[in-house]
Amino acid sequence: MTLRRPSPRPYVLATAGIAGLSVLWYLAYRVFGLGPSVPSYLGSPLASATGAVAILALLRWVPLEPAARTFWRLILVLEATVAIGRGVQAGYAIAAYPEPPETPGFASAFTAVGLFAAIGAICLVPLGRISRAERRKRLLDRLIAFYGCATLLWFAALGPLVNADEAWPLRTKFMVGLALLMSALGISRVAYVPGGPVDRAAVRLVACSGLATAAYAMLAAHSGHHVADLGRAVLLPFGPLLIVLAVARQWRYSGAQTKREAWLPYLAVVAVDIPLVITVFGPMGWPGRIVVLLAVLVTLLASLRHLMAYRENQRLIAAQLAAQEQLRWDATHDALTQLANRGLFRDRLALALETGPATVMLVDLDDFKTVNDSLGHEIGDDLLVAVADGLRAAVGPDGLVARQASDEFAVLIDDPAVDTEDVVSRIGAVFGGSLSEHRLLMHASAGSATAPAGTPLDHLMRDADTALYAAKQRGKANWVRFSPEMQRPVVADAQLGAELRRGLENGEFRVVYQPLVDLHLNRVIGVEALVRWMHPTRGVISPADFIPAAERTGLIVPLGRFVLRETCRQAAAWLAEFGPEVLQKAGPNVSVRQLHDPDFVDDVRAALADSGLPGSLLVLELTESAVLRGQQVSRALHELHDMGVRLALDDFGTGESSLSLLRAFPASIVKLDKSFVDGIELDVDGTPEAAARQAVARAVIQMAGALDLDTVAEGIENEEQAERLRRLGYSLGQGFHLAEPMSPDEVAVMLAGQRRAHAA
Repeated sequence: MTLRRPSPRPYVLATAGIAGLSVLWYLAYRVFGLGPSVPSYLGSPLASATGAVAILALLRWVPLEPAARTFWRLILVLEATVAIGRGVQAGYAIAAYPEPPETPGFASAFTAVGLFAAIGAICLVPLGRISRAERRKRLLDRLIAFYGCATLLWFAALGPLVNADEAWPLRTKFMVGLALLMSALGISRVAYVPGGPVDRAAVRLVACSGLATAAYAMLAAHSGHHVADLGRAVLLPFGPLLIVLAVARQWRYSGAQTKREAWLPYLAVVAVDIPLVITVFGPMGWPGRIVVLLAVLVTLLASLRHLMAYRENQRLIAAQLAAQEQLRWDATHDALTQLANRGLFRDRLALALETGPATVMLVDLDDFKTVNDSLGHEIGDDLLVAVADGLRAAVGPDGLVARQASDEFAVLIDDPAVDTEDVVSRIGAVFGGSLSEHRLLMHASAGSATAPAGTPLDHLMRDADTALYAAKQRGKANWVRFSPEMQRPVVADAQLGAELRRGLENGEFRVVYQPLVDLHLNRVIGVEALVRWMHPTRGVISPADFIPAAERTGLIVPLGRFVLRETCRQAAAWLAEFGPEVLQKAGPNVSVRQLHDPDFVDDVRAALADSGLPGSLLVLELTESAVLRGQQVSRALHELHDMGVRLALDDFGTGESSLSLLRAFPASIVKLDKSFVDGIELDVDGTPEAAARQAVARAVIQMAGALDLDTVAEGIENEEQAERLRRLGYSLGQGFHLAEPMSPDEVAVMLAGQRRAHAA
């Protein structure tokens, strides 16, 4: 059975009732003269006893953290000892009635023990985890607040009591001093508890409970012993009431964080000023001198605190300025190379063109993507940093070097006195040796353009980019200066790219198929898919014209996807119409850009799934240069091979690494390039001249046979070439002599004829 957690409300009502009854008794006693004065001793011990019971209930019913439990146990000691000490005083008052009682010293000792316990509780309140600098600032703030409160309490209560005309026992002064010390410590400390296991308002109420004693002392110092009944009956019971209210706060405390009160040190300074002003205009005794000394101490502490705040503000301002400077740097510089970025470069270029001529050089690394794909992006980044450092050192104070894009850099020269050719030669020297700690050899293509003052910024950048494009068209490691005649082919190429996109959207592309023929049976066993552009105004555009543009613009990816899906669909349709043995191969060509597309393998998988074509009948034709493109391409090719898709190495024999590819590349078919077929029939068979012409073709068929690869001879133009290839061992061929590229309907007619001939 779960016990229901009680409410602190009964304890608050009981303590408030005791304090209220004590006040009502005093009013009746003073106004109507009813009864003896002994009841004035009862209110305070009864209220303290009720407070002790409330704390016991808190410790029993409310789950508290260890630090909070320690705090409230010490406050329980305060309430219990005060109840005992003042209870003893009440007992002596009853026993000695009607004479004034003489309270024994041990009764005051109980109260002293309780006050020491309360002071310890306040000192042990957790402050939370803060930095060393913040701890020093809070210590100063607490000292300022403590001395400010102590000054006011000394001036208002303890000082007058010590200097009063009527003699007060030393133990009474000591008790009052402890109560005031507890209040000053609590008030100064509680504002700097940012949150924790003890409710901050509860600590404040405990601290303020000592002010009831301060009020009693102040009243007694100024009015004498005859107001003792007023203090005992009216003032002292409110101390326990404040503690019970503190218990109620802790009872409902949820551990919420609170902001520290930064205004308390300033309030403490004001609190010091009040007694200081009164002391200055009144008689100056030794209590007044203490007020002055405390005021001076508070002023010194406040000055030190302001000095610390000033130094902290200076550090914050310096840090903010440094952060702003770093933000400006980050906004205008490349994070990897620390060179100027595109935005800063354009700003400086625009400023240069306002006042004079400017030269822009664009430097682009050749085959940088290969470095990233084969060696990894980390090594690629190291290479970019090395290139940036080399360019910065080569250009020096003659210009501004910036990073425009991934592997493209720009140089701005806005001083007409600088020899641009000399800068060009210095930049060229950067690529004359190995770069980065990995000792990589790199080439770069570059283009430059110069424009007079007033030229639009984008026009100069366009001219430099045109020169860079022309340099790349000439091959690797070329440097080209812009000339106006370069603009025309670039514009034409851009227009062609725009028309390509429109043509894809409007369905202007068609797939034609060149048959793959069995040289012995003269039978079509497969097809190679080729794309044609049926332009609405320019007619049929040759692939040699639009394929390079598609590669440069990236449109080769959607174009290749269209050819792949159309080939799979059409091949599946032929199989459904003419039977499963009508075709053994259907092969679209695949470009380098397609292989780098991360969705390419999924595109192949989707095309096969949508068409229903078996993966073993799909042959993807790739060139050697496409295969030699790094780890991503290699992974894609092996995934396709694992799917059952066959791979054909097209134009075999024209690359630089053909022999190694036969072992590393998961190829199923090798296609002998047309250059090794041309002229193979010219010399008399068996002569040394014929053997020389046939050497590559013979070597390829022998290696393919040893590696269990199919071979296809491309570009067969006449029967004599077909016959020589048959004698060399070739069984499959392509070429205009065997069959030209034809439409799907024409292929269907050919396949239908083959089926009739086979049936006959």
